[in-house]
Amino acid sequence: MRLNYRTVSPEGFQAQLGLEQYIHNCDLEHSLLELVKTRASQINGCAYCLDMHTKDARAEGETEQRLYALSAWEETPFFTERERAALAWTEAVTRVAESRVPDAVYEQARRQFTEKELADLTFAIVAINGWNRLAIAFRAEAGSYQRTSR
Repeated sequence: MRLNYRTVSPEGFQAQLGLEQYIHNCDLEHSLLELVKTRASQINGCAYCLDMHTKDARAEGETEQRLYALSAWEETPFFTERERAALAWTEAVTRVAESRVPDAVYEQARRQFTEKELADLTFAIVAINGWNRLAIAFRAEAGSYQRTSR
């Protein structure tokens, strides 16, 4: 690790953690959130977060088949319409500079999520993109994550 951002900037870390705690307590399904976090981490190439969120997803009952197919979710029958909408939204928001979050993706998400759920889903995407950037920038060591009780 290049530096430990948690100890160097505890206030910044606590602010980021506050958003994560809000997301953990929102009404969105934890299984959906783990898929979203894993997919954004795939897009961003964050090995640390991929290790973390695939471990967490498995611990919460996610199947190996769905995790292996996540990067090609559009080509599989393994995901519900709600999950597909969340994954499309995740990709568009994560790639905001490229996609500008198309209206069609927004409409797909609005058919599956209430306004509050969509706002919370977007906060979750914002949070994982932030964690990805911290882990990549400071070279968090993949494989070192140990799941604790929630």
